[in-house]
Amino acid sequence: MKNEFYFQILVSEEQKKYAQELVDYSLKNHPISNIWDSKKKDQTAKLRFTGTLGEIIFADTYKLKRPTRSFGAIDGQDFGKDFEIKFKDRTMNFDLKTMHRKSNKFYQNYVLNIPARNIKRVDSITDFYFCISLHESDNKTIASFLGYIPKHVILKNKIGILYKKGTIRTRADKTNFEFFEDTYEVFFKNITTPFTSPRIRKFVDFKILKLK
Repeated sequence: MKNEFYFQILVSEEQKKYAQELVDYSLKNHPISNIWDSKKKDQTAKLRFTGTLGEIIFADTYKLKRPTRSFGAIDGQDFGKDFEIKFKDRTMNFDLKTMHRKSNKFYQNYVLNIPARNIKRVDSITDFYFCISLHESDNKTIASFLGYIPKHVILKNKIGILYKKGTIRTRADKTNFEFFEDTYEVFFKNITTPFTSPRIRKFVDFKILKLK
């Protein structure tokens, strides 16, 4: 597994508006059920917006159906399948992981955090985790498609490091944070190169980038 490159595209104002509409509905109509939401109630709206916007961008980029519910919807349980992609004779289920960072200059030792409960739950139908990062630049929102990770390689301990609940970790800027639940860290260098196409390469602000 190797990350040969990742790519960036511009996020449209329409995409952000649609994401906000879904989040507003979710916050108004659905209770907080996620462990992270419960611990960080003041960040709930931001977290749901980031996740929902990531799903909208992914759907539009790969010509899939947009989500109609935001994270937290009682009737939105997907068992770890945000998107289903058919490739040749195989159907692949993707669980999208979207984060918000200060830039899209990434290093090989940066990590994606995935809750262990997501990976180990017996009713999960996830095949791959797909990573997207959002950042603001010159009053624009940029989405970086970092790529995907097969779930089975994490379960077989081929990639990823499991940290137990309560573990204190240190960020690149030397600040600390605590895991509120058992969590896997996967190095960006172990995220497989994302899919692209001639159509995607024509998107506004499209650019091929590499990990440092």
